[in-house]
Amino acid sequence: MSRLVYSTDKNLTCPKCGWPAGNCQCSKTRGGGEQPVPPRVVAKLRLEKAGRGGKSVTVVYDLPRNAAFLKELCGELKRACGTGGAVRDDTVEIQGDLRDRVREVLARKGYAIKG
Repeated sequence: MSRLVYSTDKNLTCPKCGWPAGNCQCSKTRGGGEQPVPPRVVAKLRLEKAGRGGKSVTVVYDLPRNAAFLKELCGELKRACGTGGAVRDDTVEIQGDLRDRVREVLARKGYAIKG
């Protein structure tokens, strides 16, 4: 018979998913929690190099968290720029320093652009 001597567990679990509150999986679900696409989308651009082996990546961020919207936007940007890219969380990453081309595509779609 074992007896609990000390525990830091405060029995804080999420009532929805059952995971510990600090690592709740409800907020990380990919299919659920979709935000509607607002009538006026504001996209922000930045160039990242850190942690990518010296390669540069154009990042479009602060977009609505809607998987279908992000996937469609990523596909359009990749075709317009002729390069690869990916969707990560609520950002679209396009390989290379293509901020000017991305800015043009977003402007044609009627999005407000910052950065």
